[in-house]
Parts: sequence; structure tokens; C-alpha cells
Amino acid sequence: MAATSLNAPNAPLLQKTHQTHVFLKPISTIPCQTSAKRFSISCSATTQDRLSVQSQSQDRVFNFAAGPATLPENVLLKAQSELYNWHGSGMSVMEMSHRGKDFRSIIEKAEADLRSLLNIPENYAVLFLQGGATTQFAAVPLNLCAPGDSVDYLVTGSWGDKAFKEAKKYCNPKVIWSGKSENYVRVPSFDGLELNPNAKYLHICANETIYGVEFKDYPVPRNPNGVLVADMSSNFCSKPVDVTKFGLIYAGAQKNVGPSGVCIVIVRKDLLGNAQEITPVMLDYKIHADNNSLYNTPPCYGIYMCGLVFEDLLKQGGLEEVEKKNQKKAGILYNAIDESKGFYRCPVEKSVRSLMNVPFTLEKSELEAEFLKEAEKEKMVQLKGHRSVGGMRASIYNAMPLAGVEKLVAFMKDFQAKHA
Repeated sequence: MAATSLNAPNAPLLQKTHQTHVFLKPISTIPCQTSAKRFSISCSATTQDRLSVQSQSQDRVFNFAAGPATLPENVLLKAQSELYNWHGSGMSVMEMSHRGKDFRSIIEKAEADLRSLLNIPENYAVLFLQGGATTQFAAVPLNLCAPGDSVDYLVTGSWGDKAFKEAKKYCNPKVIWSGKSENYVRVPSFDGLELNPNAKYLHICANETIYGVEFKDYPVPRNPNGVLVADMSSNFCSKPVDVTKFGLIYAGAQKNVGPSGVCIVIVRKDLLGNAQEITPVMLDYKIHADNNSLYNTPPCYGIYMCGLVFEDLLKQGGLEEVEKKNQKKAGILYNAIDESKGFYRCPVEKSVRSLMNVPFTLEKSELEAEFLKEAEKEKMVQLKGHRSVGGMRASIYNAMPLAGVEKLVAFMKDFQAKHA
């Protein structure tokens, strides 16, 4: 079933009863330009019901949360239309056996579309796992090195620091650079890094969600046999990436490509099969690769949702086009901050500002609570900065529409005019 917009002629129809939208079983297929099924009461109800869907869309907020985060509206509508009876299977995706042909088709298409988006070579395995990116803080060293092996960590924020601390349990990690003393506002020059020539891998967090620092280029391990490992949770599929520069990429889905509960790992196949003896079976990449991510029951519905997002990104023209949209959105917001004459301030060096997470503070910190309260009245939510740093943070992932950023900027200018 093709993804439907709110104005599409085959948009799913809902009946409004006592102020609640109620799903109806599909009882007929009405001829139209596509083969998509419609949920219908009667022909006379069509216009009214479409209007109720449109007004429901108007009731949605602009959600600037860092994760779980906003999802594409057309993806949500497609999932809604397929929720009760997926593709005539007689059941929801949530009810399917993960070993049945229906779910296998879902996970196989999700992998194929992700491979197409990122141009992932065949010598890399794609794994759909559980436990979030935080579980990979342990899984990476357990799979890629022996207990005494040296590894390097380049720390540009809280998540890189947490990954380093977890790795200390399983190998011999070293922080080759940390931005903590400067409050994580930059990425260092790669030329001056003291890389260990024997390090099995070099770990980075490609985009630090809390501090809004993003790598625009990537370092190369000094060890010719070492690999680059990246946590890409908060900028995954936001732009093209040369996967071959990395031995392993991991990303929690709940920021840019799906709901919480799914973690995606892309790992070069020659790195599989060397897990430490103490590695739990659920953290052994080779076991998951050998079983096509179906060793045990995976997060089926989350994987299905990721697949719908991948499909949507391809329809947008791929990650090159997605990156252009993200650059435009971020540019508008950063310009508003920089042109506010100090009323708003982003502490991150301009060259490494994140396209996904935009932290900023108010010159008058006592106005922060009022800023958040007034923004919420305008249906802009989750703008409060992370509890560890304070201030504000606008997460503008792929699914945040341009209109959301434009509305935020207009609000910021109005707020400044009232309080400057």
C-alpha cells in the first residue's frame, strides 16, 4: 500500500464517535487511482471524514524531543491503515510470528531499503537488535577485541564518555582526546591526535545529542588493521555516509528512523566470530548475523516501522535530498540564534554544529521557564535542554517539517521582541 498524505484521495478514513477516532474494519475496496484499500462508512461520509483526518493533523504538535522523536506523518498514517490487517494477512504485524513468511518479507525489505539508502556493501552485515545503542557500548569491545587489547576513544560528549567507561570492563581503552574540560563544544583536529598504533578500534560518537556536536569528517585509525567504530544514533540516515570507512556503525532507531526498541548494527563480516568467551549470546554479532536477526523474537513492530521510514526516505530521493532539507532547516534556526544579538546563544563551534540537535541558551536564563511555557501554548513541545546541561534544545530530525522550524524561529523572534 502506497504511503498516503492527508489530502490524498485514498487517505484512511475514520469515523468520529464521542470525540474519539475509531478504527473500522475494511469492508470494501473503492475504485480509485491506486489499489489501496479505504476504510469507509458510506460514500456520503467521505468528505466529512477526510476533514476529520485533516483536523486531527492540525491537532498534532511540533515535537522537538531528542528521542523518542517525531515520525513522518505519512508513515504514521500508513501504519495506521495497516494496523488491523496487514496486506490482507488477516492480522496485525504485532501478531505475526517472526518466523513466518509475512514478517520475513517485512524485515528483508527493511534491510534491502537500508542497504540502498546507505549503499551498504555485501561484505557488511545489517543487524536489527534490541537493547538500544547503550547495549552496544559493551557489545562492541566484547566482539572486536580480547580483554587486554588496546582501543582508542575520541570523546566529544556524554555518550562517547559513557561508551568509554563501559569498555573499561572488557578491554584496555584510552581516551585520546576529550572535550569535557571545554564543555564539549568542538571536535579536535585529527592531525594532532595521539592514536595508538596497536589499537583494535577507534570509537567516536558521530553526533552528540546532548551537546549538539557533529563530526563533518571522520578520523582514520593509526593501526592499519584497526577499524573505525561510530555511534550514529542521532544522525543515522540524515545524510550520505561512506560505510566502507567504518568497521562498525550502530544506531538506536528512536531518533531518526523509527520508534524506540530497535538498534541497528552495520558490521563488516570479517570482524564477526571473534567474540570474547564471556560474551552473552544476545550480544554476539555472529549469532545474529547467522540467523538474519531472527535468533530470538526481535522487536517486530519497531522493525516494520523502520522499514516504512526507509521506504519514505527513498521516495524523497535518498539521503542526498534528505541532507539538503536538513541543512536548510538547521541553517534557518542557527541564523536566528546568531542574529539575535546575544539574546540566544549556541555555544558549539560553527564548523561542527549538529544538523540534528540544536542547543541554545537565553541571555536571561530566568526567562527559560516562560519560554518553554509559551512555546507549549503554541504547540511546540520538548524544547527543554538535557537535564545535565540545561538551556534549550531543538531536535530537528528528518521527520521535523520545515514548517516546524519556521514556526519555532518566528516564536523566538517574537519572544525576543517582548523581553529584550
